[in-house]
Amino acid sequence: MDTGEIANTPEPPYYAVIFTSVLGPDHDGYYETAARMAELVAESPGYLGHESARGEDRLGITVAYFRDEDSIRTWRDNAEHAAARARGRAEWYDGFELRIAKVERAYGFRRAE
Repeated sequence: MDTGEIANTPEPPYYAVIFTSVLGPDHDGYYETAARMAELVAESPGYLGHESARGEDRLGITVAYFRDEDSIRTWRDNAEHAAARARGRAEWYDGFELRIAKVERAYGFRRAE
């Protein structure tokens, strides 16, 4: 699932939740659930945006940005998100890593259209 866009984040500091995963060969329902999680996280207090990509080798990286650590905990504790995580462990992923980082500096470039 590629978002195809760079998240529009505020001036730092804020937090990045980096989720790297390897999707298993049997992943029925994964993409539908991922789309639902993207809708649901957008409603979560303190959510700032995300970027996501998955290659043909089944390696995927999603970086979600949050205002603060309390916002990350609120998203983690969402019941529908917890159910999706459990299903990911049981059915979809061959492995994953989750990393949380504080963004202290950020800069970028966007070509004018």
